[in-house]
Amino acid sequence: DWVTPFEQDTGCKVNIKTAGTSDEMVSLMTQGGYDLVTASGDASLRLIRGGTVQPIDVTRVPSFANVDERLKQGAWHFVDGKNYGTPYQWGPNVLMYNTKAFPTAPKSWSVVFEEQKLGDGKSNKGRVQAYDGPIYLADAALYLMKKNPGLGIKDPYELNEAQYKAALDVLRAQRKLVGKYWHDAFVQIDDFTNEGVVASGSWQFQANILRSKKAPIDTVVPVEGATGWADSTMLHAEAKHPNCAYLWLEHSLNPKLQGDLAAWFGSVPAVPAACKGNKLLTDEGCARQGYNDFEKISFWRTPVTQCKSQNNACVPYHKWASDYIAVLGGR
Repeated sequence: DWVTPFEQDTGCKVNIKTAGTSDEMVSLMTQGGYDLVTASGDASLRLIRGGTVQPIDVTRVPSFANVDERLKQGAWHFVDGKNYGTPYQWGPNVLMYNTKAFPTAPKSWSVVFEEQKLGDGKSNKGRVQAYDGPIYLADAALYLMKKNPGLGIKDPYELNEAQYKAALDVLRAQRKLVGKYWHDAFVQIDDFTNEGVVASGSWQFQANILRSKKAPIDTVVPVEGATGWADSTMLHAEAKHPNCAYLWLEHSLNPKLQGDLAAWFGSVPAVPAACKGNKLLTDEGCARQGYNDFEKISFWRTPVTQCKSQNNACVPYHKWASDYIAVLGGR
């Protein structure tokens, strides 16, 4: 639906992948056939380091000048002094909760990581969820940064072996509390509606839909902060339609498109001008969906061995992936 008006206006056709898991994005782009992909930070560095995408010439994207300054050199797409992506949308991984179970907003992520009685007097066991992607290890690491500062975690995506083990231990303990892991947003909406789930890391998208149905739902960024996602539109290294792809990159930064998309997905536009005057988003939409929480967010970034905070001795993503599968299996 987004591409059709673009095709009508420009006469161009591009092949773009805009949705899917990080592993799907990497796999499909590696196979070829796409000109562009919108990738979150848990996929973008893999695409860059794998040579699957090429640097963006931002002089060919005039509206890049209008991108939020906080995003222009995001570590998930700006590498070795080059932009490998055009910022698209972003948002925090908020703590979504049922206000009947929490008469007072939860202050800490402990409500999903540690067994405890909630505000309604009942245990959280079997009533909380966790995201089923390996990048969720960073949520545990972020929690430990405040709970156990002695571990010395400085960046939830840069973990040495001891820090990584501590994060895994948090997730193994959490496994006893989680009734069901989530990945599909609409399935999570049903779980909060019909399956008794009362707290989980989530996206504003789910919360907005639940609220529209008058469900007793609210969201918060707890005291530890939150992880978050920032999608970048990236150009395949062997794109068959590069000129049209650049026209799409320019089109994607149109304030009305940015505002409409943010209103639909519950995200924050990459272009601040989209935050005002959009009928769907409203002038309060950006603040409601996390615009002012930017400094509290540790944005998804592919973990690599070569890391600054741990003297280039961090646990890489492939280990996160294999160990998280084990956690899901109860090991």
